[in-house]
Amino acid sequence: MFKKLSLKIGFTETEIKVLLFLLAIFLAGLAYTKFIKGEDSTKYKEFDYSKEEASLLKSEQGDSVEEGLASEGKDSVRRQVLELKDRPYEVKSKKLPAEKSIDLNTASKEELMKISGIGEKTAENILSYREKTGKFKNTEELMNVKGIGEAKYAKFKKYLFVK
Repeated sequence: MFKKLSLKIGFTETEIKVLLFLLAIFLAGLAYTKFIKGEDSTKYKEFDYSKEEASLLKSEQGDSVEEGLASEGKDSVRRQVLELKDRPYEVKSKKLPAEKSIDLNTASKEELMKISGIGEKTAENILSYREKTGKFKNTEELMNVKGIGEAKYAKFKKYLFVK
């Protein structure tokens, strides 16, 4: 029987036996779930988030939703909803110097690092370039320093000047 079938469909006898076995297992599983097991035992639970969203929106707009939430403020409501902890760190931002306040020929590494876009390595590169070539003749000469291109130079040229 398997030989005739294998000649008609082009499968070997072993392949036909494997396919029949898989089909039998599939049918047995289907019969078990439909007839023996009955209804699906796992129930899908849906949760309606509309109340939580509405209370969050109301608290962001300043309306009191509940006494506890209203007294705590917007940020604490967000922290409760998002389960955030208080920040253990402080966000530091660079205080930018005034325009044309840093002389390229006398500036120290720390002064150069006050400028947004100049980090420790770039400041060191500027100082080493100044030591090798001497004083800067103009601020455009900064583009000869390794790591400073036209785009980077355009960001911080307004803070620099040359005597």
